[in-house]
Amino acid sequence: MEQEQRQNQRFPVRFRSSFTSLNIVGGDGALVDLSLRGCRIDSAVEVRPGTSLELRIQVSEDEPPLRAQEAVVRWSRPRQFGLEFVTLAPEEWARLQHTVTQLELHPYQRVAADGDSQAA
Repeated sequence: MEQEQRQNQRFPVRFRSSFTSLNIVGGDGALVDLSLRGCRIDSAVEVRPGTSLELRIQVSEDEPPLRAQEAVVRWSRPRQFGLEFVTLAPEEWARLQHTVTQLELHPYQRVAADGDSQAA
């Protein structure tokens, strides 16, 4: 028997992200897998499956964060959890599609952003 295939390819990335849920949980983490349907986040914050979050993804230092108005936690393990995107504004959906398309064309590479790229 074949295993069920994911509908959307996932891309390994390392984007800063932050999330909030009304009176339940909030924090930040590293978004490490991204697809058109969702993502995986490494975070010290514990979240429960079924929790709805607002998610902000810092795809580029040059642009405001990409914002998912609602993303639902589908699974949770120590220090990481998986989200499914539920509600994105049309312009945010377009940005997500563009980001994933760029990842297909140019796999993500960590930019030396840890103090190596000092402004001259």
